[in-house]
Amino acid sequence: GLARALAADPAILLMDEPFSALDPLIRRELQDQFRELSTKLNKTTLFITHDLDEAVRLGHHIGVMKDGKMLQIGSAEDILGNPTDPYVEKFVQGSSRLKLLKAESVILPLSDYENSDGAGAPADAPRIKLNVAIKELVELSNRNHNKPLVVVDEAGVDVGIVTASSLLRGIQDRL
Repeated sequence: GLARALAADPAILLMDEPFSALDPLIRRELQDQFRELSTKLNKTTLFITHDLDEAVRLGHHIGVMKDGKMLQIGSAEDILGNPTDPYVEKFVQGSSRLKLLKAESVILPLSDYENSDGAGAPADAPRIKLNVAIKELVELSNRNHNKPLVVVDEAGVDVGIVTASSLLRGIQDRL
């Protein structure tokens, strides 16, 4: 379906619950692939979902509707942090702003980091993208015994470091 839609090169894509019937592992993988593809193609996508986590994960701007009426439009930070309507407040209740935390939010400049050799980014450290979410950052940090994670840009160039300390500071700031 998506390939057919893209073949026509539309200015805007409309996707209505495209991942809702998938199991969680495949769903997350396809969401990641979709995010990368839409960035590369520079396509505007109107993405309809009832899953707030999915909206936060994929959306640059999020709109919350009720009975065909748009109640609030904004960034994920706006929607989760400053709901402007009682329905929106109830809709986001229990959702943590920690979901918004990504590598780019807790990154240290390479110039601020010096490893035990006195050099910059460790050559053997795992490389992660700027948009890696908090859950994955914590998992990677634990798996690598809290050693630094090197953050790379879209071209794969080292742009910064995430340390256990910078990760904890980022979490603390959102509590």
